[in-house]
Amino acid sequence: MASVQTTSEGIPILVLKEGSRQSRGRDAQRGNIAAAKLIAEIVSTSLGPRGMDKMLVDSVGDITITNDGATILKEIDVQHPAAKMMVEVAKATDSEVGDGTTSAVVLAGALLEKAENLIDNDIHPVIIADGYKKAAMKAISLLGEISQKVEPKNREILEKIAITTMQTKLISVEAADLAKLVVDAALSVVTQKADGYNVDLNNIKVEKKAGGSVLDSTLISGIVLDKEVVHSGMPRKVENAKIALIAAPLEIEKTEFEAKINISSPDQIKSFMEEEDSILKGMVERIKFSKANVLLCQKGIDDIAQHHLSKVGILAVRRIKESDMSKLAKATGGRIVGSVNDLTEKDLGESAIVEERTIENDNWVFIEGCKNPKAVTLLIRGGSQRVIDEVDRSLHDALMVVKDVIEKPMIVYGGGSPEAYVSYKLRLWAQTLSGREQLAVEKFAEALESIPLALARNAGMNPIDAITQLRSRQNAGEKWTGIDTINGQVGDLEKLQIIEPTKVKEQVIKSATETANMILRIDNVVASSKGGNMTPNMPPGQDT
Repeated sequence: MASVQTTSEGIPILVLKEGSRQSRGRDAQRGNIAAAKLIAEIVSTSLGPRGMDKMLVDSVGDITITNDGATILKEIDVQHPAAKMMVEVAKATDSEVGDGTTSAVVLAGALLEKAENLIDNDIHPVIIADGYKKAAMKAISLLGEISQKVEPKNREILEKIAITTMQTKLISVEAADLAKLVVDAALSVVTQKADGYNVDLNNIKVEKKAGGSVLDSTLISGIVLDKEVVHSGMPRKVENAKIALIAAPLEIEKTEFEAKINISSPDQIKSFMEEEDSILKGMVERIKFSKANVLLCQKGIDDIAQHHLSKVGILAVRRIKESDMSKLAKATGGRIVGSVNDLTEKDLGESAIVEERTIENDNWVFIEGCKNPKAVTLLIRGGSQRVIDEVDRSLHDALMVVKDVIEKPMIVYGGGSPEAYVSYKLRLWAQTLSGREQLAVEKFAEALESIPLALARNAGMNPIDAITQLRSRQNAGEKWTGIDTINGQVGDLEKLQIIEPTKVKEQVIKSATETANMILRIDNVVASSKGGNMTPNMPPGQDT
């Protein structure tokens, strides 16, 4: 039904069209908070090394099995507008720092749950939001105080960070071996800049192939192409490869306008064909003259050109993606040439070996053994496609956290210990504040404890006992005390070497606080439908 408002004289006014719905005031806030809390509950059981996986089935029956917060929320078709904002938190955290997506959603849900108690006590949402904002700024400064500076290229630290991230994933058993691959890959693509280092993960190509085990995954110091050598007469392996990278087709170019050729005798056909053959042969001669023995072409290669290339012993691959061509240039040190006529020996890239290998039932071309590759390939193997997809997601998170530390070399120890420390310090700081903001800061401190609380619950510990013991040890000054989920006890995470980037922790606090504040400040939700009789996706029982 349409939304009808009345004036002070009781005259009805039709404001919103037929089919629109709205909720106002406390009802709107409760509906939004309930939706956000529900999203947080869905992912909270996935937090930590003892977190459970979720099986997500989409509308066409495709299955995804994961415990990655961002992936879970991306696959769920969320309808409620406030719940969609929680999904955005996970996406933003994932794209910015790569890890901590589940933590960000759990913290945002806890902040809203604590705010609900204050709203019920007639504290205005704007005052709560301001208190949360101040608390978040203080929390980030407290994190800075306890963060430890590390050497950006310290392999030992980087491997421990990668292992910590992968401990929470399906591949926790293989984490130590995969961490070496991740660190090798990240350090291969590091570039120096004025104020530190930069890591461009776009230069790490990921190829996936079912078969073998996760431990069969390898790092190739070069590029793997899911393509075959174009001609059966070409060599399948070339050592000390001199690689020509050509962006133009090795074909006779068609004219841009329609053209007809009038032929009056068979000799003319023959000379026409010979001319085409001569042009293509000239292209091949040009490639051979440059001393290239491998040709990697972004476009097509004519059958006649393939024949001539095979005769001179050049290995050729065609229709390579543009993104792969740029990676090949970075890996081999070659230059992509727009025309065969421009090709010179200086433009050639180099690698120790170019070889076509059979992976399962497919033939792939490996360009490896590059001297100083600025682009590399991670070849992921696994028992099934679903395992490989989860390994891919896990390695992405691991690469991102290693990148975070190389670019901002500050670390903290995990297991919920930074959150517990910041929570303890915020409670002390809240006592110096006056007014209702003090209550908001105290609730923020309580919400931070939702992280160690969820870790303890997922590890099968008694959450109340765990949080009580954690608080008492933090009060005694043991700042790295957290939840040792593997052994199911409260322990010293510094001794266990569970390391996380400070950048991730800061991003979790920032994104969770901003989202919680945005949802808190909403007091009116209006949903208009396209058709007159359609009911929009709104929580039941709203004012209309």
